[in-house]
Amino acid sequence: MAGKRTGGQPDKRRAIIEGALTLFARDGYTRAGLDAIAARAGVSNRTIYNHFADKAELFHTVIQESSQRVADAMTDAIERNLGKIVDLEEDLVGLGLAWLDILTSDLAVHFALVRQINAEADHIPAKTLAAWREMGPGRVRRELADRLRRLADRDLLDLDDPARAAGHLMMLISAENLTDPATLRDRKECTAMVTAGVRVFLHGYQR
Repeated sequence: MAGKRTGGQPDKRRAIIEGALTLFARDGYTRAGLDAIAARAGVSNRTIYNHFADKAELFHTVIQESSQRVADAMTDAIERNLGKIVDLEEDLVGLGLAWLDILTSDLAVHFALVRQINAEADHIPAKTLAAWREMGPGRVRRELADRLRRLADRDLLDLDDPARAAGHLMMLISAENLTDPATLRDRKECTAMVTAGVRVFLHGYQR
């Protein structure tokens, strides 16, 4: 999508994207209107159209940038926790806790946006959904799969399909396993949940 942009207005463009992220995450793609986004960003509708062709292009940009920030944080956590293995179980638990920390960081709004995407998938342009999956969860899964493959090469894991194993690990240490979202701030409960998931993963994949 090729939008119209003007030079010399990076602050306004950033304000539009941040305002749109907040409203898309709160109201969803269909209900969030450009008038409300403009008010949130402190700009006029005309200014939005100076940077983006329409709401679809704005949403596409928001999804791409937000997904990239979160994927950067999650892949950094993979490198920090699995780059040098000291104790495989402890390091995998460290990764899971690092990912849960992202959910309560200033990136948390992204996950509210993801919930809206899942709820409105039929109303979101296919190109935008594909870009989100590729730049966000797809990228993280590929990075994790590559790291698990290296662990298998060192005989620490026994797996035939690194991508499938990465998907299993991601599900087992996911915040969706917490029955009460409030427990995200309960370190003891988070550690127990992640540790249980890691042990199930290792039961199936540890050599």
